[in-house]
Parts: sequence; C-alpha cells; structure tokens
Amino acid sequence: MASKPPAGDPVQDAPQVEAPQHVAAGLPAIGHTLKIARQQMGVARTARTLLKVNQKDGFDCPGCAWPEGDKRHVAEFCENGAKAVAEEATLRRVTPDFFAAHPVADLASRSGYWLGQQGRITQPVYLPEGADRYEAVTWERACEIVAEELTALSSPDEALFYTSGRTSNEAAFLLQLFAREFGTNNLPDCSNMCHESSGSALTETLGVGKGSVSLEDLHQADLIIIAGQNPGTNHPRMLSALEKAKQSGAKIISVNPLPEAGLERFKNPQTPQGILQGTALTDLFLQIRIGGDQALFRLLNKLVIEADGGVDEDFVREHTHGYAAFATAAAETDWDETLTATGLDRRDIERALGMILASRRTIACWAMGLTQHKHSVVSIKEIVNLLLLRGSIGRPGAGVCPVRGHSNVQGDRTMGIFERPAPAFLDALEKEFGFAPPRQHGLDVVRSIRALRDGEAKVFFAMGGNFVAATPDTEVTEAAVRRARLTVHVSTKLNRSHAVTGARALILPTLGRTDKDVQGSGRQFVTVEDSMGMVHASRGNLPPASPHLLSEPAIVARMARAVLGPGSGTPWEDFEHDYATIRDRISRVVPGFEDFNTRIARPGGFTLPHAPRDERRFPTATGKANFTAAPVEHPELPEGRLLLQTLRSHDQYNTTIYGLDDRYRGIRGGRRVVLVNPEDAAELGFADGDYADLVGEWKDGVERRAPGFRVVHYPTARGCAAAYYPETNVLVPLDATADTSNTPASKSVVVRLEQSPSA
Repeated sequence: MASKPPAGDPVQDAPQVEAPQHVAAGLPAIGHTLKIARQQMGVARTARTLLKVNQKDGFDCPGCAWPEGDKRHVAEFCENGAKAVAEEATLRRVTPDFFAAHPVADLASRSGYWLGQQGRITQPVYLPEGADRYEAVTWERACEIVAEELTALSSPDEALFYTSGRTSNEAAFLLQLFAREFGTNNLPDCSNMCHESSGSALTETLGVGKGSVSLEDLHQADLIIIAGQNPGTNHPRMLSALEKAKQSGAKIISVNPLPEAGLERFKNPQTPQGILQGTALTDLFLQIRIGGDQALFRLLNKLVIEADGGVDEDFVREHTHGYAAFATAAAETDWDETLTATGLDRRDIERALGMILASRRTIACWAMGLTQHKHSVVSIKEIVNLLLLRGSIGRPGAGVCPVRGHSNVQGDRTMGIFERPAPAFLDALEKEFGFAPPRQHGLDVVRSIRALRDGEAKVFFAMGGNFVAATPDTEVTEAAVRRARLTVHVSTKLNRSHAVTGARALILPTLGRTDKDVQGSGRQFVTVEDSMGMVHASRGNLPPASPHLLSEPAIVARMARAVLGPGSGTPWEDFEHDYATIRDRISRVVPGFEDFNTRIARPGGFTLPHAPRDERRFPTATGKANFTAAPVEHPELPEGRLLLQTLRSHDQYNTTIYGLDDRYRGIRGGRRVVLVNPEDAAELGFADGDYADLVGEWKDGVERRAPGFRVVHYPTARGCAAAYYPETNVLVPLDATADTSNTPASKSVVVRLEQSPSA
C-alpha cells in the first residue's frame, strides 16, 4: 500500500547542510526513485506504470520535454520523471470531504509541498461568492458558472485563458479555438515565463523560434556548449545524451555561475559501467557571473573573426545578412570590460576559443539561466552569431538547442497558444472553421497580471499549472487574482493557485497522462511535441483516479458548448467523443501536421519540418540568417549587494515540490536557503548557518522581502547568490522583464541581506 500524505505541514525553514556532490545519478537515484514511487503508488502499481513511461506504446512523461531515441531502454525515465509520474499516479485522493474539512483560508496557510502531497482531486468543486470553502458541483453546473461569467463580460478581452505546458496538442488546439471563437487572443502561457526570449531571438535571426537539432545531432557533435542550464536536475535524461556524445569524442563547455553535479560526472543508472564508474562530462567549466553571457560570447565572436580560418566564409556569404555591421561592432569589444562583466579568467576564455576553433560541428544548449534577464534576447542572439560565424546551422551535429522544461510546452505554442498569432495561422483558422478570429494581439502573462490588478480582466481560466506560484511579484500577483470575478483551474492535484481565488472559483479535475482515456468512440490517445520538434502519441494505462474526471479536450468542448451555445458552427461534441476529428482539423490549420492521423499512427511519431535545419533556408525578413549587433549589457551591482538567481531544487519540478531535499547541492530537509560565495558572505558579515532576510531592490523603490533564509556558504561565482523558487518569486518585480520577450527577469534580482531572527 502507498503511504498516507503528511498529516501536518513539514518544517521547511530549518534545513541541514552538507558538502555539495560532484556526481549525479547512480545508485542513489535508483534508490530515491523507488522510494518515492512506492510511497505514492505501491509496488505493483509502480511496476505497471514506470515501464510504460516514454515507450512507443505508452505515455509521455509529464515532466520535461527531452526527446527519446528510436531505440528505448526498458526504463526510459529519469529520477525526476519518475517523481512526476508517481505524483500523478498516486493512490492518494482529495475528495469533497477533504474540502469540507479544509476552508480556503486553511489551504492558503499550507505549503505547496503539503498541498501537492494530498493526492488526486476526484470531483469538480465550486467556491460560491462569500463562501469559505469549496463544495462539490456537477460538471453541468460548473460549465453553467463559466458561461454565466464569460457571457456577462462587457468584452471578450476581459477573459484570460492560461495554458501550462503539460496540456496535449489536442486540448491546446481546442482551447485556442474556443478563446478565439469567443473573441479574444488573451492566451498567456508558461512559455511567456521561460523560453519566450529564445523564441524572440531565434525568430528574428533564423526565422524559426525553435531549436534546430535532433537527438542524433547531439551524439554527432564535436563541441557542445551548455549555458545557463542544469541538466542534472532539470533535464536528467539529457545526461545520457551527453555521455554518448563524449564517448564519440565530443568536448563540452559548461557556462554557469554554479557548479552542477550532473555536468561534472554522470553515473548512468541504466548500465553497470555507468553505475560503477560514470563519465566525466565537462571539459571546461566557465564559472560566469550572472548575466555576463552576452559579454562572453561577444568577445569569443571577436576572437573567432580575428583567427585565421575562424569564419566559415562560404556559409556567411551565401546564407547570412548583416555580417559587416556585426564584425565592426565585435571589433570594438574590450578584454578588460569582458573580464569585469563575466568574472572569468583570460586563460579560460582563450581555452574556450581554442575548443570552438577546433570544432566543425558545434551545438549551443541553454535554458532559464539565459532567458530570464533584461538582456536575454540579445544574449541568445550573440550565441546565434557564434554559430553563424562557424557555419553551425543546418549542418549535422550542429545548431541551436534551447532545452524546453515542460512536456509539450513547445507543442502548445505550435497549436496556437500564443497571444500574438501570425496572420497566416488566423487565416487558416478562419478558412477551416468559418468564423473571423480576432486580429488584435492579446495579453501575455505579465500583462495579464497587470490587467487583473487594474480591473481590466475579470475571468481567469487556467488549463493546468500553478499560476500564482509560478509568476513574479507574488504579493502583487495574488492581490490581482483575488480581484477576478471568477477563477477556474483545470488540475489533477492541489496547488497554491486553488487557495488564491476570485469572488467565485472552480477546480475542474482532469485525467492525467497516466490515465486511460475512453470516450464515446472508444479509447483515445493524445499527442505531444518534444523539445526537438518530434510529435508522438501518449496513451495512459491506469484506471482514472475517479469516475468523475473528464479529459482536457472534453472539458474545453463542454465549456465551449455552454458558452457559445447553438450558434457555434464548431462540432464541439464530435471533438469530445473522438480526438481523431480534432487531429483532422489540426492537419488543415497547422503547417507540418498534414495527414496527422496517419503519420501519428507510426510508432515513434514524426518530425516537424525546420527550414534552417533541413534546407539551410531562413524564413526571416531578409530571407537569410541575420547577424545582430546589439550593445553589450550586463547587470550593474551596487556595493554591498548580491545578484540573486531563482532556481529549482532537485526534489522539485517547476512549482511542484516532491520533497525537501536537494542532495546534489547538499541541502536536506528544507528549502529556505540562500547560496552565497563564502568570501561575499564574510564581507557582508554572514557566517555559514546565519539567517537572513532577502530584500529585493529595484528602481520602483518598493521593498520586497523574503524572510528567514539560512545562509549557506557555497562555491558560486563572486557577487552572485541563488535561492529556490517559488519562495523567492516575491522578490521579482512584475515590471522587471526581458526586453522584447517580456519574460520575468528572475535570474538577475538585486538583493541585500539583512540579519534575520529566524532559526
């Protein structure tokens, strides 16, 4: 039997600290995986479930979006993927009796960890205006409540339709279709908070806002640059791809303020040799100061241009635009300024240059460490400049690799979950469905929060996710959400967002990836797109957690019928009963999905087209790949302050907290820690083990405070600090965002440390 959820809320602010580790995975990963799975699912259910994860006839892991190869291991999952599966396939249940016993005020006082550990929600529940707790409600009544509020709005643009990455292609397509038939492009999504900067940079420079490499490309690369990313915790299955690349002779450069165990040595738990010996992954670790990436890559580009044979002149001449202006700007790059911005040693930069010049096939990978700064977009463009100089776009074993964090976050965008849709997409939608979609751009996440705050948005609908915990400026966001007339969350489990409600609130429980989905036409499957543009099917194999659950496509279809009424010409009922009918429509609207139902029936799915990768064709405004030459920026740090980055622990995925340990960093039994370089801590008067309040400083003069963090002396870059989110999201100002992409600048928050009485 699985264990019961915790009765009380565990203490999270008294962590135990030991030395950080230098090896990832191995036997400890296996042991921890089995422990968590047994606690949540029991022994028999664990075996039945984990053996279907990421298999061609199974279900896609609800964790990260890392792709699978054609040949798959019988245990095609990582430790954190197993945790995600265990939490969804848990035997624990949240029934109406639970809500009767726990008023919303009580839920609001609980930690995110405690809420998530209670289990799967079994029935729709409703919080009436003025009530203090949720109560059971029928699906028919729930849809009526949504219709009451949406049809009462003075404009469709007073509604917000948020999407989390785990939503399937079919459900995402239906949600954007419903929102646009209702009359709005207000479709904020979690991409707005993560890889929006990547999409902005890549669309302008290469013409496609996605990565250009496949898993096989990684295996063939000569050099892999990993910047602002921690695969060991955030994308553990990437480590096996890096291991294979190393075995084929690849070199790896890691660029990060923090040393990360997964990039030091990987003990592959799928092989005896991996468990016993492991593979050293990083050949060169550049411990960069937070936000110094653009300066580093600009200098490297200057040095490449100056080196004999450094530039692939044929590629630059035939396929690029803007080289002369970029080369002129790069020539002005100053060594001393770069060393100040990066905190790096000149010899290490020269060593990196040598590795770049020795590589014909270079891949650059990055994640949130690059995308969540004010100057994120220009930093990513600078990496693109490097690859263009070397001709490393459209060549096997080379290209751009923004590593998506959430399963199907990329697919949701492909399906039209975007507040700024392309006119061609809207034209196709209008042709297929016979209504005129709105053309005015909608609201992204940050602008949605402002609209709620200012009373300009009144209904908030979320398909998955944990909006209030994932977003910046926690106090502002929560106050904004509470101004809504209605908040609706389609969820599998409890989270903080269910305790921060509008005047009325609904929680609509849905099937998860692990659940068997049977509709009127029989058993269904859904599809997802991974981080490298592969589309494949996902089929759950477990009996649903409750007979009262609906699938995400069914929820959207029923809601659309209730709101739009008989005047809608869209066959919503057909879509609910047979997902193949949804895929037929997708095939005629979304490029690359032609003959969708036939192609998805092939085991392993199919690859979406990518013009720069496939043809060295660049659908940009110039018709070529574009060099860019933005002025170099890096954060300015006042004296006596630190630059804070928010990050995940190893027992965490996005805002879902699996446990209170971060064993690779040596943190156990707690989350309220701030990692500080020992020299910085000494200068600021903090010993290891002292407690500090983190006080954010920004130009608006508002004091943002996160109290009671244990100071941990840690080998991070000088002037830099790190702490877990969502606990530190309170420090990220709503208006501190990346230029162009409007992504919250959660990786460069200026803070001061004040002595705290917490212990």
